Amino acid sequence: MAEQTTTTTIELPLKRPREGEENGAVSHETSSHISSGWFSEISPMWPGEAHSLKVEKVLFQGKSDYQNVMVFQSETYGKVLVLDGVIQLTERDECAYQEMITHLPLCSIPNPKKVLVVGGGDGGVLREVARYSSVEHIDICEIDKMVVDVSKEFFPDVAVGYDDPRVNLHIGDGVAFLKAAPEGSYDAVIVDSSDPIGPAQELFEKPFFKSVAKALRPGGVVCTQAESIWLHMHIIEDIVANCRQVFKGSVNYAWTTVPTYPSGVIGFMLCSTEGPEVDFKKPINPIDENDNECKSVGPLKFYNKEIHTAAFCLPSFAKKVIEAKASK
Repeated sequence: MAEQTTTTTIELPLKRPREGEENGAVSHETSSHISSGWFSEISPMWPGEAHSLKVEKVLFQGKSDYQNVMVFQSETYGKVLVLDGVIQLTERDECAYQEMITHLPLCSIPNPKKVLVVGGGDGGVLREVARYSSVEHIDICEIDKMVVDVSKEFFPDVAVGYDDPRVNLHIGDGVAFLKAAPEGSYDAVIVDSSDPIGPAQELFEKPFFKSVAKALRPGGVVCTQAESIWLHMHIIEDIVANCRQVFKGSVNYAWTTVPTYPSGVIGFMLCSTEGPEVDFKKPINPIDENDNECKSVGPLKFYNKEIHTAAFCLPSFAKKVIEAKASK
């Protein structure tokens, strides 16, 4: 497989260090583990509940400079990638997350040409960005090379994006990479981040969003993972408030269903910089109609233009809070 890469009972700690953390720094440790043939994910981010999958076989266990990495074969969701006790993806439902975090922003602007992915070492976002013939250059900055290597070995249908010659892989700190990016470098930035626990909080605060805004062209867009409306409205409030202060174009919240994520849903913050107007709720670059143009990565499984628009329809309790913050 050709690589287009520029490389500059089991108890597991639960915190996944991300860009900006010290090597080996682990906080909020709990006891995600495999017991009696079941993997259970437990965290202070979702107290009083746990999600479990039946394990057929552990395929890989390793420890990188940053985190514990495990892959297991589940009975119902295919292979599962786990980082420091937290499920990152499963073969069955990864499409819902990867397709939505990518196509919600990229279908909202005409002819994106240069895209940055922060995190996303499994390659799923790259696979989706590669569907766009207008894209000329894709940078990805992932802190942990083991995640990249393990994904290529065990999840080739996800990591297929690395084979695209437009992809440039940078192993390192995504926060520093963004700070060093020239002003106006990108049409879109996609931040595939983990939960804001400990130092990872940096990826959800104003200084980071300012770096993102600086790196975007006028009318450029960012999409970042933004937690669950069922579990984290207090976090979402802060994210919306920070984004409203930094991004002078559009600021919107969308969500999708991912059964193996806590509460079964995950949200996305979508923002644009000042410049050409971006209406995230009305896709203008319909990737689902051009599905045959990228046969090498397979057909879309989840995203379409109807679900794009529906993703911005919020339940009343969330809509009230988010709209209040977004209007201030």
